[in-house]
Amino acid sequence: MTRLSRRYGTGAPGWAIAGALLALCALLLPLLPAPPSRADTPLDLDAGGRITDTVGALGRRRAQVITAIERLRTTQRVQLYVTYVRDFSGRSGRAWADATADRNGLGERDVLLAVATHGRQYAVSADKLSGFRADQLKAVATAAIAPAVAQHDWAGAAIGAADGYGAVLRGEPVRPPAISPGSPDPGGEGLVPGHRRVWAPVAMGGGLCLLGLYLCARRASRRRRAAQAPSPEGGPATGAPPGRARTARPLTPLPELDAEAARALVETDDAVRTSAEELHLAAAQLGDAAVRPFAEAVAYAQGELADAFRLRQALDDAPYEDEEIRRRTLDEICSHCTSANRRLDAESESFDVLRGLRANAAGILARAEAAAEDLAPRVTTAEGALHALAGHCTATALAAVARHPAEARDRLSFATAALAEARRALAAGDGDGAAISLRAGEAALSQARVLTLAALRRAHELSGATARLPVALADAEARAPRGSPQARALACARREVESGRYDPRAVLRHVEETAAALDAALGAGHEDRTRARVERALRRVRGEVAAARDFVTTHRGAVGCRARTRLAEAERHLALARAARDLRTVRSETGHADSLARQARALAEHDVGTYGTRYDPGTPPPTRALGGALLGGIILAGLLPATFGGGATRGRLAAG
Repeated sequence: MTRLSRRYGTGAPGWAIAGALLALCALLLPLLPAPPSRADTPLDLDAGGRITDTVGALGRRRAQVITAIERLRTTQRVQLYVTYVRDFSGRSGRAWADATADRNGLGERDVLLAVATHGRQYAVSADKLSGFRADQLKAVATAAIAPAVAQHDWAGAAIGAADGYGAVLRGEPVRPPAISPGSPDPGGEGLVPGHRRVWAPVAMGGGLCLLGLYLCARRASRRRRAAQAPSPEGGPATGAPPGRARTARPLTPLPELDAEAARALVETDDAVRTSAEELHLAAAQLGDAAVRPFAEAVAYAQGELADAFRLRQALDDAPYEDEEIRRRTLDEICSHCTSANRRLDAESESFDVLRGLRANAAGILARAEAAAEDLAPRVTTAEGALHALAGHCTATALAAVARHPAEARDRLSFATAALAEARRALAAGDGDGAAISLRAGEAALSQARVLTLAALRRAHELSGATARLPVALADAEARAPRGSPQARALACARREVESGRYDPRAVLRHVEETAAALDAALGAGHEDRTRARVERALRRVRGEVAAARDFVTTHRGAVGCRARTRLAEAERHLALARAARDLRTVRSETGHADSLARQARALAEHDVGTYGTRYDPGTPPPTRALGGALLGGIILAGLLPATFGGGATRGRLAAG
């Protein structure tokens, strides 16, 4: 594909301000700097490709750039792609931009603006059939892009380009943008965004946990290096379906496409979970009727994500030998993820207006502080309930939730510190800082509540199983023929109960399976007993699925694609079991859900085990609190809180 290009520019060092959450994190613990971001040659654009910012050039103005790009797309059917890198890796701007455009399969109505911030260089790549003449491209570059780049107004360059291209297509003169200088060399120092007033005292803090937290942040960064989803109602201007642009360039090798689909699933799942959590908070604040359009958006995204996970599970169960079939399936997974993200992104701005996190910060903060106070004694109650069960339950019976109270306390500690920082920011008149810290506190509080309820639910299940077991065991023993395999199995269960410490849920399950075998051997006349047993099994499996869901939700910063896929399938089979009318179908679907939930939990625990975060009693509480926030996906790799929205908008609080 032949493309027209123009290049201009030159650059210098500095920092970007990430906002009040960094002050909070600085109070908790210092972090090491991350290494400088450098450009690939050429660069793979983020999924959806509209903005690829590898150096954090846009900061608070990302939303303005998205608006300008969308305005150009809707009015002129021209799709502008913008990418910010530190440099062009020794290539000329023209060569780098053209190579990147070709690599990403940009079409006739697609234009790429590439900006190298370190040298204040830029280049524009447009196809010869784009509808733009060379003199029009030059006019936009000279009047709208070059002045902004020269004064390191990185967002202004993109906004000027979008508005300029719209002007020349309408036959109007190109107007220069209003210049608002930004950081001279974003990403040049390779520091986590922060302010000198924050990092000066932090630099003196040093500590034994610096290396561990650095590795934590690096791992989280690698897990989210995948592309952001497209912005509201995005997609190529040509109307090509998602994944279509990929076919315009040499086919991505299957292993890379497989990894891309896995990353898309993980990041979309994170976006959907975060959106659902904040939607719940908004509903409590404003009522169900007010949030109905956003609930519909979340439901749509959940449906698209469920379809994507179902396809992923099919690939895992029976990998296609035909490369083309596998490729189409992976492309369809990416398409579903793109659609889910796009719908959430389209509603994010309206959601912000409805919720008014900045305008209503005082009221929201008061409710959050009250919720934190109410939750603290419940954490103690959950811890006490598990401790009481330890007298007769084995460690295996309690293992799934043993650390939940401690983790809940860490999340609660982070939430308390975040809410205190929000109150300080509010008192200082810093609405943006208050919103950032408030959102982080809300998310941490939500996870603390999930962990606490999960521990209480498991304690209730174990207590209930302990109470039911004697009756179930006696009933089965009374019906088992002497010397039969069932009688021997029940005798083993009896010895286990009388040994002192056992797993009530596991033993009860064994007894009920033995009773089911007895019913099958005895024949008809036991339908009521069978139905009751199936209903109990359904309740038990519902608990298994909920436990796996809670674990993934509260550890999603570390949990990968395989665990999430199994969990999604477990939830699907559980829904089928609950909707089924005949006992055979209920039994079958319940069994599938049980097996998949156990697999999901095991895979998720393995992911967390290799992630690097440990809840060692000797670790300083601030370290554990911050590590838990990263582990739970409460804060993203840039130390900003996740919000309602898809991949393109869920970190938007930085944009003010």
